[in-house]
Amino acid sequence: MESALFKKILVANRGEIAVRIVRACTEMGIKSAAIYSDADRSALHVKKADEAYNVGPDPVGGYLNAHRIVNLAVTTGCDALHPGYGFLSENPELAEICARRGVAFIGPSPEVIRCMGDKVRARQAMAAADIPVIPGSNHSLHDIAQAMDLARQIGYPVMLKATNGGGGRGIRRCDTEDDLRRNFERVVSEATKAFGSADVFLEKFIARPRHIEVQILADHFGNVVHLYERDCSIQRRHQKLIETAPSPQLTEEQRTQVCDLAVRAARAVGYQNAGTVEFLFDHDNRFHFMEMNTRLQVEHTVTEQITGIDIVQEQINIAAGAQLSYRQHEIQRRGFAIQFRINAEDPKNDFLPGFGRITRYYAPGGPGVRTAAAIYTGYEFPRHYDSMCAKLTVWALDWDKAVARAARALHDTGVSGVKTTIPYHLQILKTAEFRAGKFDTGFVEQHTELINYTARRPPAHIATAVAAAIAAHYGR
Repeated sequence: MESALFKKILVANRGEIAVRIVRACTEMGIKSAAIYSDADRSALHVKKADEAYNVGPDPVGGYLNAHRIVNLAVTTGCDALHPGYGFLSENPELAEICARRGVAFIGPSPEVIRCMGDKVRARQAMAAADIPVIPGSNHSLHDIAQAMDLARQIGYPVMLKATNGGGGRGIRRCDTEDDLRRNFERVVSEATKAFGSADVFLEKFIARPRHIEVQILADHFGNVVHLYERDCSIQRRHQKLIETAPSPQLTEEQRTQVCDLAVRAARAVGYQNAGTVEFLFDHDNRFHFMEMNTRLQVEHTVTEQITGIDIVQEQINIAAGAQLSYRQHEIQRRGFAIQFRINAEDPKNDFLPGFGRITRYYAPGGPGVRTAAAIYTGYEFPRHYDSMCAKLTVWALDWDKAVARAARALHDTGVSGVKTTIPYHLQILKTAEFRAGKFDTGFVEQHTELINYTARRPPAHIATAVAAAIAAHYGR
């Protein structure tokens, strides 16, 4: 599949998602240009891209300077820019600057990004399209008095959220008026620091829902399709840990319902390119619109595994002006896929991030196993960025086989030098709820015992420990 319009794409990101985009470009016969900070000089995406350009010594600021990045795209002859996820991926100003400079932005329009990034405007747009939303405020709250008045109307508990929030930040659950009074200024402060806006809004808290999201694709010709749903219910502090596709806990009728809602949502805002519509599915079997992510998701790999569709290549083709490669009736799903975010964190120490040298890394293999990583043996894992060091995705024809394959692949994965969440994922796989495919967003909180594991020591670690003990003994 080749694009007739794009010759070179600037990948405005880092890590595994930058590597993912570079690989898609290579398959399409498109040159790729990477960007990197001083801290990322030895990063894998720098080695994989056709070209790479330094964006300065600031480890984070370089990836957030929209004007400098687009100017770099222009001066290096890039005719398109892919933002990946995180950083500026949902920043409407980046898309606007691209449009002014004649660089194709691989994503939706600035207007749609701005509308869906404002959670209150998104709620209003969905309500106007007759898509069910969570009961709550239809505008940003002016002060604590207004918040308390609304909370009394819809009933506690409630969720106080940043209007321009995302990524699980700027959110607080409030069970009482005292909670609301105590958390209001805190959320306003978090929203201001993280998102540059003090606006917050209120929603009814839905107890232990299932978190269901639908992948959609839309072109410039009015064609919109869904690629079925993903279940993201296994999460900690609103951060996803494990994703599955499709959800093992939906009936076919429920699946059709939520996928149809997602397509309607995309049409309602004139969406173009790839996006994800997220819903909360309560225990009365009702779907509630939560938000729409106007970018590629971390968990897109599970959707690719069950449909066989390369979402990144579809993104590029749509941005190049092509029609969708598939009609809805041509998109089939097969089997189950599960993705694990392997983070450099210590679950036994409140998931404290860890950084340092990767002394050994080897990826699992075998049928139905896919890894996405930006680490390698000898790589110095930097402390400036997200703690995710790899994604492991497994696929099998049925749920039981997918769970069994996941356990095998996690055991086969080797990351030494930093502690990771692999042992914790293995504990989750052992639970009766996960094996039965019945879990909700309260799973992690309900299973605090899962951190009581004994970490398996790789042979290399044992050999090192033995050598150190022998040296210590004879050195006395």
